[in-house]
Amino acid sequence: MKKRGIFILLALGILITSLGFFIREFPDVRILKNHHPVIFTQGFTRPKVFFVKNKPLEWVSLSDISEKTLGAILVSEDWAFYHHNGLDPNQIKKALEINWQKGRFVRGASTITQQVVRNIFLNKDKNLWRKFKEIILALRLEKELSKNEILEIYLNIAEWGEGLYGIGPASRYYFNKHPSELTAKEGAFLAVLLPSPRKYSRTFREQGLTEFAFNRMENILQKMTQAQYLTAEEYQEESSEPLVLN
Repeated sequence: MKKRGIFILLALGILITSLGFFIREFPDVRILKNHHPVIFTQGFTRPKVFFVKNKPLEWVSLSDISEKTLGAILVSEDWAFYHHNGLDPNQIKKALEINWQKGRFVRGASTITQQVVRNIFLNKDKNLWRKFKEIILALRLEKELSKNEILEIYLNIAEWGEGLYGIGPASRYYFNKHPSELTAKEGAFLAVLLPSPRKYSRTFREQGLTEFAFNRMENILQKMTQAQYLTAEEYQEESSEPLVLN
């Protein structure tokens, strides 16, 4: 009986430890159903995420962002966003091919859903365990929230420059506009920043728009035309218009 009691205590200990491990490693994404994530940077070595019930002052609803800007970000970051379950098989295949060729982990093929769970719940270390957690949490999030809810969260927590989080502050900083007023070209500019916001925003601030930026924006505008966010006439107009930064 004594041995049986010890065995039960050991089993309970293992169970509690395992439960604690999974809670720590796989947070409950359902908190996003009734809380808004808010990112703070001041005084922290890494950005900290807090959850609040009331909509934050800087929060911008999806309906208050121009359709052209939404189109620019979608074709740039996750063209198949409204058609996948959180993972994009085509992008995963491309990433595997590139990583195999390079012999190291250089591309993760993260969808917008994966970026949301990574930015809120995980660190940004490039390793397979973090990637596995990202995939599991993304699949869970797709079951709990609608696509529009996920996209709205993404746009309000994405980084567009050092310490610059959310499309509201980014729109004011770069163009002195509300997100509802952004043009397709301005949306394309913001989309260009997303892969590496601190690096690209610093380059643009110090040197003006680079050839890479111009080419990337042009590519995004072309994709927007293919995806029917722009007509051929709108594309010609947007392509010829100069980009005026604030």
